[in-house]
Amino acid sequence: MNALEEWIMTDWIGIGHSTGVFNLFMDPWPLVMIAVCLGLIYLAIAKEFEPLLLLPIGFGGLMANVPVANIAGPDGFLGILYDTGVSNGLFPLLIFMGVGALTDFGPLLANPKTALLGAAAQTGIFATLLGALALSGQLDVIDFSLKDAAAIGIIGGADGPTAIFVASKLAPELLGAIAVAAYSYMALVPLIQPPIIRALTTETERRIEMRQLRPVSKREKILFPISVFLVCLLLLPDATPLIGALMFGNLMSESGVVDRLAGAARNELINLVTIMLGLAVGSKLSADVFLAAETLGILALGLVAFALGTACGVILAKIMNRLVRDPINPIIGAAGVSAVPMAARVANKVGQDANPTNYLLMHAMGPNVSGVIGSAVAAGVLLALLG
Repeated sequence: MNALEEWIMTDWIGIGHSTGVFNLFMDPWPLVMIAVCLGLIYLAIAKEFEPLLLLPIGFGGLMANVPVANIAGPDGFLGILYDTGVSNGLFPLLIFMGVGALTDFGPLLANPKTALLGAAAQTGIFATLLGALALSGQLDVIDFSLKDAAAIGIIGGADGPTAIFVASKLAPELLGAIAVAAYSYMALVPLIQPPIIRALTTETERRIEMRQLRPVSKREKILFPISVFLVCLLLLPDATPLIGALMFGNLMSESGVVDRLAGAARNELINLVTIMLGLAVGSKLSADVFLAAETLGILALGLVAFALGTACGVILAKIMNRLVRDPINPIIGAAGVSAVPMAARVANKVGQDANPTNYLLMHAMGPNVSGVIGSAVAAGVLLALLG
């Protein structure tokens, strides 16, 4: 063999083996995940299904499935992002700070009984915990411990930051799959919730109009985050990282004395962290991680948890409607899951489909923001019991 032939046999064959075409031919499963990620990007751009979440998650998933480059590995771009803020729970706390700065608790303060709807929607968390344990006992390929089941159950709150925070403490080995499930279902609220709402309510119930909410004073809005944090500090210290970040962001916004800081929290901070968090979550959409029985089981359980949370909120609203004087449109019970403000927007849209003059957005924000607090409290309970 002369020098030219040897060069062709070694260098060019080596180059051929390093191409995406060769590696995808040898292992075609990443092509399946590339198709899934392109579907997420399509939903973000064409259907505008929460593009702030789906676009970075979908593109992060594309990068994670690039052969050879190892972008999602420990030393890769996405792997570094994941280790920086997801695995240690930092990004969720920063997101909660920004959410607090964006959130108006006025609708909850104006109609406190809607907090019960946010609490009811957390039922899916504990029901799915039991379901995960039952599934683990039935299938040999899936083996969830009690801590694993608790981390999976928190998906039912439809709160990505809380799910990541809890999983990082209780089930770090499942963190990627739980993060993907939580954020996927948060983004797909407009697809998942309307059929559940319509199945559990009548046309007459969906047409119910609610009275305008009373004005809430600035003093009430300032005292609320301080009071909630102090109660959490005294009764459930394990929830204080999440509740503290949320209430600090809200206090900055409502105090009116640190507008620059509040503006940074609701704009630059949350936008930057959302980009990094979305890409980091997308890194767990690689075929070797995602297409596993355990991950698919978590996705299925997460969907059940989210559906149960939505259903429980609607059902409690129907029960309350028989007990209170002022009518409650049961649609707003679905907003008790803490996908803020997506679930409230969906409730408003379903209500307007039934009655174009019905404006439920502010009413739905009551259970929606109480759901954020409820999911954080549920997380604190699980951490206190199992952490």
